[in-house]
Amino acid sequence: MILKHVPFVRLLAISAPLLLAGGVVAQDPPAEQTSTLGEMFAYQNAGLVGYIIVLMSVIGLALTIENFMSIKREKLAPPDVLDELEALFDGENFQEAVELCDQEKNYLTNVVGAGLSKLGHAFETMQTSLREMQTEETVKLFQKIGWLSLIAAMAPMMGLFGTVTGMFVTFSAIAAAGGSVSPAQLAGGIKMALITTIFGLCVAMPVGVAFYALRNRVIKTSTEINAISEDLFERFRSKS
Repeated sequence: MILKHVPFVRLLAISAPLLLAGGVVAQDPPAEQTSTLGEMFAYQNAGLVGYIIVLMSVIGLALTIENFMSIKREKLAPPDVLDELEALFDGENFQEAVELCDQEKNYLTNVVGAGLSKLGHAFETMQTSLREMQTEETVKLFQKIGWLSLIAAMAPMMGLFGTVTGMFVTFSAIAAAGGSVSPAQLAGGIKMALITTIFGLCVAMPVGVAFYALRNRVIKTSTEINAISEDLFERFRSKS
């Protein structure tokens, strides 16, 4: 899923820092502004740390797109599969329901399949197996979006690392010149310090927002699917 969006992802990931950084030089003429923003991505200005942050933005955007497309109720509990399961449960065709769960692998079928694996046991045993799988599937979703949380936390730290590196370059130039230096000699290190800070914040803020939006979606969707699966197995409570 991610690979299909790589060209589009790369374009957006590079464009995002440009748009956010554009406000810094918004008062410059258009031609000068374009040149200034272009300089931000030059290796001698951004440095290795800056390029690593840009790579993190590409990965973060790719993960965001993939997660928003895959973590939704229609994917985790397809309506047609749900309707078929309800029909099989109503007809007490539990063996066919087990086969369906084996064929269609998703959140709902994994949970229902776990409950049906204890068919013939007491209702409490089936319910325990059901809830254990619910927890396991929910944890998988949280682990999936957890990479976004890591990127959101690491991006500003990488920006700070670039800032420290840039200041080290600046003071090295001062030391090498014996204390008498021109502003032009200090510009390289200061540029690196500022650019990596900008890059780190431009990545951390949108990725952090995406993570919290996806976290809320995971909680909402998993709660809904868990309620559906619990309702399917309520018929076994009266039989126990």
